[in-house]
Amino acid sequence: MFGLGTPELVVIFAIAFLVFGGKKLPEIGAGLGKGISSFKRGLRQAEEEIPGVKEAASLKKEIEDVKEKIKI
Repeated sequence: MFGLGTPELVVIFAIAFLVFGGKKLPEIGAGLGKGISSFKRGLRQAEEEIPGVKEAASLKKEIEDVKEKIKI
């Protein structure tokens, strides 16, 4: 995950706790989760609405599968 190990994540969470406090962190987490789910939902809608996006995604998956087979 971006080259971050456990010690780095602990330091980041500790700083976030000190900056925002214990009451505000759950609200921030909930807002972040809602934002990410909304973003994913928008991507899925875009795939359905825009012609060719689904086909491109399936072709990309097929190319990755072939690359994996070639490596073996």
